[in-house]
Amino acid sequence: MSPKDRKPKRAPKTDGSGAAAAEAVDTAVATPEDPASLAQLAAPTPTPPAPATVDPAVYERDVQALVHRDLADPHRLLGAHPVEGGVVVRAWRPDAAGVTVHPERGDAVTARLVHDAGLFEATLPGAELPLRYGLAVDYGEHGSFPVQDPYRHSPTVGELDLHLMGEGRHEALWEKLGAHVTELDGERGTAFAVWAPNARSVSVVGEFDGWDGRLHPMRSLGPSGVWELFVPGVGDGVPYKYEIRTADGTLVLHADPFAFQTQIPPETDSVVHESRHEWQDDAWMEQRDKTDHLAAPMSAYEVHLPSWRRGAGDELLSYADLADQLAEYCVEMGFTHVELLPVMGHPFPGSWGYQVTSYFAPTPRHGSPDDFRAFVDRMHERGIGVLLDWVPAHFPRDAWALAQFDGTALYEHADPRRGSHPDWGTLIFNFGRNEVRNFLLASALFWVKEFHVDGLRVDAVASMLYLDYSRKEGEWVPNVHGGREDLEAVEFLKEMNEVVYAREPGTITAAEESTSWPGVSRPTYLGGLGFGFKWNMGWMHDTLEYFQQDPVNRRYHHHGLTFSLHYAFSENFVLPLSHDEVVHGKGSLLTKMPGDPWQKLANLRALYGYMWAHPGKNLLFMGQEFAQEREWSHERSLDWHLLDERHDPSTPPTHSGVQAVVRDLNHVMREHPALWERDVDPAGFWWLEPNDAERNIVAFARGAAFDPDDPKTLEDRDLVVCVANLSPVPREGYRVGLPRGGAWREALNTDAAEYGGSGMGNGGRVIPDDTPWHGQPCSAALTLPPLGVLWLVPETPAP
Repeated sequence: MSPKDRKPKRAPKTDGSGAAAAEAVDTAVATPEDPASLAQLAAPTPTPPAPATVDPAVYERDVQALVHRDLADPHRLLGAHPVEGGVVVRAWRPDAAGVTVHPERGDAVTARLVHDAGLFEATLPGAELPLRYGLAVDYGEHGSFPVQDPYRHSPTVGELDLHLMGEGRHEALWEKLGAHVTELDGERGTAFAVWAPNARSVSVVGEFDGWDGRLHPMRSLGPSGVWELFVPGVGDGVPYKYEIRTADGTLVLHADPFAFQTQIPPETDSVVHESRHEWQDDAWMEQRDKTDHLAAPMSAYEVHLPSWRRGAGDELLSYADLADQLAEYCVEMGFTHVELLPVMGHPFPGSWGYQVTSYFAPTPRHGSPDDFRAFVDRMHERGIGVLLDWVPAHFPRDAWALAQFDGTALYEHADPRRGSHPDWGTLIFNFGRNEVRNFLLASALFWVKEFHVDGLRVDAVASMLYLDYSRKEGEWVPNVHGGREDLEAVEFLKEMNEVVYAREPGTITAAEESTSWPGVSRPTYLGGLGFGFKWNMGWMHDTLEYFQQDPVNRRYHHHGLTFSLHYAFSENFVLPLSHDEVVHGKGSLLTKMPGDPWQKLANLRALYGYMWAHPGKNLLFMGQEFAQEREWSHERSLDWHLLDERHDPSTPPTHSGVQAVVRDLNHVMREHPALWERDVDPAGFWWLEPNDAERNIVAFARGAAFDPDDPKTLEDRDLVVCVANLSPVPREGYRVGLPRGGAWREALNTDAAEYGGSGMGNGGRVIPDDTPWHGQPCSAALTLPPLGVLWLVPETPAP
């Protein structure tokens, strides 16, 4: 049921129709600080005459504006105000039969009704400001209820906050906008604040006032466009929304853009949230701040939480269950990070989270925000970093969310040539507006600071960079220089990266950027966008295209396998095999592989062996680590039953063999700095054999860092040689150059029998001779298994 369905119908106060809502609300907002109990409210003193010092014209204007929901500053009329000889208190209680004012000191005073819509007024002779008081609101036969007056409080958002927001530089904006449980002037309640600069009026509505937009009109803080109101008694777990009166008088109901918690879809209410989580990851955070991720091992497991694994009845797992099971699995498999498809609140599960409506709230489908904090804490406890996909490029058109928020194109561009996305039917953020940039900048920092996540992978960066992205001629607007680059989006991305790395230096930002835009992962002071990493989409597409070829035709596509090394060090790359490659009719990675069932599995194992040795960090989408057969669907769990073969020793490993390869690749990779310490340094890679297209073979070496002033470190540095035979034909006596003499061992062979392979290899050990080969000082004649990849490492220090 929507809030509009729940909102009580309005009727004249004489029939008591508002009392039911008042009973549910006013009792909820009663606090221990109420100055009088209901018993004390029974015998108020007589009402004094109305104050004579108020300007009648101003007074009448404000009263009419309040009644017609046009008063931008209700505090100017409502609450306590000085008058000659005392203080006047005006209370706005539609549908009430009477109101009594109870000052903290002195006698109670019955207010008189000054407007039938529900405006009451009482003068307290001799009182002074500031005045603490409470109200007793009488709803006739429904009873009398104590209420704390929201309009006796000062603004909760300061001038400096408004100034910084206007300039787009308020880095902790979520601490001011949204709903914050706090104490103000001795009263416990929630401070609400929202940006709606073109609204005629804004009210906060919720279960605390029966969803009646008349009861809690908010105060406009001038040209900032921010509206705020502190509502006493409202606390954690209370649903709410903003009822906005647009310029043409239309009333629209919107969720809070800064909501920290939301209802489970299809419900759309925002929910007041007060975090009580106590972090236990101090050691992790301290170590993170010291980590240079460019020179550290990174193997990310990309996960869609709702479909990774489900309960016995196909129910979604809680964040707590996911934390335990996913952390255990990642540790076993050797992954260093999980990368979660967007956990930010989204109403449509078919978007996988990429159509976000809540940029400050995790999806409630698995639990509360504190449950997600505990999830991150648990992952850190087990040594697993948490990366989140984040979507600042666009947002959906849901009328209750960001779209046309105050009746105008506020967060989006008004011009559809810039504000409407042609591919996804979504709206594009207006990156040229300071407040919108600030909203997104604060969102990025929010997840890093408030949820301790270790980085953000920014989705759809290419769509942000180009004004003509997916648009035909005449469907886009050039920039001020006549070009196709979105200069405002470029500046936003630079600022976002600068701020995140400056405030949280141990975190990661990565761009999903599919074009040749230069310097995506270069610092902004060098002219780059400032990301820490860029997804290597070219490598992914070229490599998958090669592996999809029948081996007899791979000779004609050999350059597709080796081309990535022409640009491998132009950016700080992540090598992704992501969710995008296993949806929309593309099948799974296994089904892309050619050949019979054995060859498909062998090809997949070889793909992973080649990928993990290639320069760059690794990312693999869930399910592909055990050769998921069916195409991924967000509506069901992965096919974990494929691993049941592990329990039958008589069954040769198939899916479990692929899983074992990925597990061992991760663990062996982490043991060898040669495979990650110089991922972004061309000196850490050299070809041994890049050109044997006829036999579908490539060979290369990786080397760890060394001190050029100390020859011994060069001799002792970690080395890995990767040899890939991507033909189903075994190769006997294939000579490969090696960087140094001495025994080498097979650290990994993707054709090993325990992986489901043929078991061909070199007996686990290779002794080179002094024959120079491939530009190396020595070499060895190897047995190369069919559709197999070998990793060779020195068995002993250099002789």
